[in-house]
Amino acid sequence: MMSRLVLLFAVVQALLGARVIARLVQTAHGRRIERSLQPASLAADHQVTVLVPVLNEAARLAPCLEGLIAHGAEISEFLVIDGGSSDGTPEIVTRFAACDPRVRLLDATPVPADRNGKAHGLQVGLSHSCPAAGWVLTIDADVRPDPLLVRSLLAHAAAERVPALSAATLQRLSGAAEGLVHPALLATLVYRFGIPGHATNRVDQVQANGQCFLVRRAVLDAAGGFATGLDSVCEDVTVARAIAAQGHRVGFYETDDLVAVEMYAGWREAWDNWTRSLPMRDRLVRGSGDLGLAEILLVQALPLWLAPLLAWLLGTRHPATMLNVGLVCTRIGVLAGMARAYAVRPWTYWLSPLCDLPVAVRLWTMSRRRRHTWRGRAIVPGDLA
Repeated sequence: MMSRLVLLFAVVQALLGARVIARLVQTAHGRRIERSLQPASLAADHQVTVLVPVLNEAARLAPCLEGLIAHGAEISEFLVIDGGSSDGTPEIVTRFAACDPRVRLLDATPVPADRNGKAHGLQVGLSHSCPAAGWVLTIDADVRPDPLLVRSLLAHAAAERVPALSAATLQRLSGAAEGLVHPALLATLVYRFGIPGHATNRVDQVQANGQCFLVRRAVLDAAGGFATGLDSVCEDVTVARAIAAQGHRVGFYETDDLVAVEMYAGWREAWDNWTRSLPMRDRLVRGSGDLGLAEILLVQALPLWLAPLLAWLLGTRHPATMLNVGLVCTRIGVLAGMARAYAVRPWTYWLSPLCDLPVAVRLWTMSRRRRHTWRGRAIVPGDLA
């Protein structure tokens, strides 16, 4: 009986593992956003409105705005949308607005109860932006943009013929502890969606990063704007999925050093906050999202522990043992490939697969939570409400 159960489990593992490996192979040769020195067209269709949603970002906002105002005329306006800061964030924006007339501060309060405050702020910004600008770019306060970022994004969108794309930002870690947790969390995206560098209009395969997300305004408006993400804990992905549902291809690409971000102050913040959105479950994707979580558990997380256990119980030549050894090798390959996503890798980076199992359990739990909290505000997911 035990042998039959092990073989049945191994068959399920093998099927899911085949899906993951096929995905990695298919996405292995992606394209990157290259630095563009060519000045962007000043035609309205090539003008960009930048939306920066903020809430108590006084410690992080200034470097972001410094990078943005260093851009040329391709950016027509920067709208910083405040969701009710109490730490001096508005004063920082006012100071930058005095230096660059393109900078404007908007007040997005009050935020509707049980709704995603970031999506609400972005929609407020969109409604107050210049309708003549052909593109909208969302940037988070913790992002550090290169002065050539926007023209490079526009050039890549034109080359790839995509109306929406986002950047896989270069990650900066806070230290050794986050070096354990953050890569294990990031690996869950690679296992479920493959390697960045491609565009798709399949809703269940869309990747998006609201930290740096460029979209044609007309396409965004047709998909319902940022209001589409008001009942989502992964508002950036939900908006991108809504765009894909309209038949448009949505791209996700690496950018070298054009844009970097230090997402969290430490491992605990990453554990508490990123795991809220990483299940990427919303009303547009449900069952396939659960399949992805199963891939994380059975293909990414468990083999590291099952391989030695099965070798001890069943021998090294047993098919289940050999399968899990192969999946461990795959995990090592993914870890090596992900290394370029980090500006500096602490030594703990190479031990991060040890966190895969608690990460898998955490994501499954968070995907079932009926009420999430972000910065003291509740969000009720639309797929579970």
